[in-house]
Amino acid sequence: MKYRLQAILFVFVAFMLGCNEYMIVGVLPDIAHEYHDSLSRLGLLVTVFALIYAIFTPIITSAANRWRRHHVLLFLILIFFVGNTWSAMATNYYSLLLSRILTATVAGAIISMVLVMASFVAPREKRASLVSWVFAGFSIASVIGIPIGTIISTTFSWHDSFWMISGLTIIVFAGLIWLVPRDTPQFKSTLSKQFSLLKDIRVLLGVVFIVAVCAADYTIYTYIRPLITNEMGFDNTWLNWLLFGMGIFFIIGNKFGGYLADRGGVHRLGSIYIAMTILYIAFGPLLSFKWLAIIVVALLCVAFSCYGSSTQLMFLDIAEKDYPQSLDLASSLNSIFANIGISLGSFTASTAVQFTTMNHLGYVGAVYGILATALIIILSKKYTGMRY
Repeated sequence: MKYRLQAILFVFVAFMLGCNEYMIVGVLPDIAHEYHDSLSRLGLLVTVFALIYAIFTPIITSAANRWRRHHVLLFLILIFFVGNTWSAMATNYYSLLLSRILTATVAGAIISMVLVMASFVAPREKRASLVSWVFAGFSIASVIGIPIGTIISTTFSWHDSFWMISGLTIIVFAGLIWLVPRDTPQFKSTLSKQFSLLKDIRVLLGVVFIVAVCAADYTIYTYIRPLITNEMGFDNTWLNWLLFGMGIFFIIGNKFGGYLADRGGVHRLGSIYIAMTILYIAFGPLLSFKWLAIIVVALLCVAFSCYGSSTQLMFLDIAEKDYPQSLDLASSLNSIFANIGISLGSFTASTAVQFTTMNHLGYVGAVYGILATALIIILSKKYTGMRY
């Protein structure tokens, strides 16, 4: 019974973090309207958040190894609460930017610690399933959190969307005090020994693959609201339903990813990313056929999100076998390099929107898709140890 409650709580933590990170793409137009600023400049809020997330997650995760994991987790949740509440109260661009930087500093370390705890509390045969559900928590944020945040923003104010997340954080904090495991094994070591994991060619291929996939994702996701309304021609009523539908397909992708992780893991992903690349090439020409374009977006959502369980378990497997001192760092690699990819993708998208049109974003995504496909094919030949 306690394991089930812990599993639900871990998913809820991911949901809270997903709301904070992704909801901003749904409220960017409302922030732009209040601050009298351009969408391309405000798109940098996504880029900077992802970049700070990627830089600070390995530093905090590795440095925190000297203290008890559950104490560190609770402390980081408090910092997250302060940062998100600051976002809710921000009255100008720079205040919002600084608040997002503070939140990004701790968000990655929070989810990496949750993933480590999940891998210890879950029976071995349920590891892939629980990890896929934790990743699905981010998708559930797309299904529920982003549409609700967008509705709150358009009905009341985008500030109230962030107040909603602060309320969720209080609930999460109470749940963690009650249910967080206090005895998960820790291997204390120097920072240099922990980072030795990153010398492994399998790990390097895996993290660059993640960067490429997430960069592809955010070439269109950064501007998903104007793409749906301005380019495809759907009104705001349809927008909320379509964002909800995208979240459903993200969940499908995460659970499909858990299925793949149990049946070959990274060795099964090559065909997925070949298909993703083809869909990106088709995206621009199909934008004027709005329902066909939405079908393409739905299939892309599945492709984006099905890598997580396989790469996460691969990193943990490599760390457990060869780098036990790097287990916490291994658990954070997915989120670190996903955010490097998000930062790269959103920056590329902002640049493309400035100099071309949104119709060309699909071709930019296709370039990243080709890179992701090549990397996962090479990785599947280098890594032979998936036992989950």
